[in-house]
Amino acid sequence: MAQGLPILVVEDDPNLREAVCDTLELAGQTAVSASGGEAALALLEAQGVALVVSDVRMMPMDGIALLKEIRSRFPHLPVVLMTAYADVDRAVEAMRCGACDFLLKPFEPKALLEHVARYRLPEAMDDERVVANDPVSRNLFALAARVAQTDTTVLLSGESGVGKEVVARFIHNHSARRSGPFVAINCAAIPDSLLEATLFGYEKGAFTGAQQAQAGKFEQAQNGTLLLDEVTEMPLGLQAKLLRVLQEREVERVGGKKPVALDIRIIATSNRDMAEAVARGALREDVYYRLNVFPLLIPALRQRPDDIIPLARHFLAEHGGRSRRTGLRLAPSAEVALRRHSWPGNVRELENVMQRAVIFAPGDVVEVDALHLSLVTPSVAAVAPSATTSAMTPPEAQKTDNMRDMEREHILDTLSAVAGSRKLAGERLGMSERTLRHKLKQYREAGLFNE
Repeated sequence: MAQGLPILVVEDDPNLREAVCDTLELAGQTAVSASGGEAALALLEAQGVALVVSDVRMMPMDGIALLKEIRSRFPHLPVVLMTAYADVDRAVEAMRCGACDFLLKPFEPKALLEHVARYRLPEAMDDERVVANDPVSRNLFALAARVAQTDTTVLLSGESGVGKEVVARFIHNHSARRSGPFVAINCAAIPDSLLEATLFGYEKGAFTGAQQAQAGKFEQAQNGTLLLDEVTEMPLGLQAKLLRVLQEREVERVGGKKPVALDIRIIATSNRDMAEAVARGALREDVYYRLNVFPLLIPALRQRPDDIIPLARHFLAEHGGRSRRTGLRLAPSAEVALRRHSWPGNVRELENVMQRAVIFAPGDVVEVDALHLSLVTPSVAAVAPSATTSAMTPPEAQKTDNMRDMEREHILDTLSAVAGSRKLAGERLGMSERTLRHKLKQYREAGLFNE
């Protein structure tokens, strides 16, 4: 029975290409083939693969040039090159350019299958919580599934909103630690004065107000996974203590004298350039190298366009279900508009757009107007509402006011329909009670709502 993503065989000799594909398929693998580099790249743009096995000597694009293109476009995809004995020097060059390994021609079927077993990406698309239709993201999650089988420290990087915590949870859920806790801490969201006690824990009497001992996040993640979100925002003083934890796999509470042994997997994230953070002194170099054992760069949403519509449908169904609007679907024109948008806020922005669409769509079909994509710009999101309105042109300001009016009317109508129950209203609206309370407070202060 064939398994998972296919293996791409690139070979300009049709007889050898057929022989390699036959060997793979007889061993239960799925194989696809291309007669040259350009054809291989076109196929990779169209579908995900688990491994590329390519000849070195091809015209007009040889295997080395193809390898460099793959490393540029699909950095997580493993490549094994086939080469004659006389081309060993080129094989060494290929390894320097990022090839996993090379096969010396002629080779036995057993050697080919051993390389496939060693380097192919595992099939990782069996997780219903992951939406990954684009070949780029399929390869990313397949690689994440591979590293999940180890206890290696992982460093996730990428722009804000790309889904770093989603990948971190995927790694945890596909690891041997899946039955253990997944503990996340945002190093940028906790004041420096509290971060040490939150991370490392403290003993009774360690400081004023420490009336009882408390385990920190490291201990809470025992036998599981700890996610250090935005680790570059951690103060330098704490980074020294973090280094000891990474090296010794033990933690000492604030005010404590006895270290606690740790059995945890650490995943760190950052939306900053880590090397630049080291250069300007914001991140210790030794901490960087301890965290950067297995780096994974998560591409921006605009770099994986085939994920946009599946993600939009996923969020529409999720938030529509929470608001008891289960029949919502995207109009074809809305899908075109979503694909054309640049998504500066990445997946987080897309989810926000679909959550608003659930509110604004008058019927079961979400049209372009319900998306309000023209209002989603970094400049708008970066300033206060009053400043935003004053900076807009009159039509833009009017459109923003209309959107806020529609949202307010929808919220108040929903609240009225559930006899004032904020819990039920929040469930129908797909928002937390805290968010709902905040909005109602704004309406009350503006004289637009009386309880």
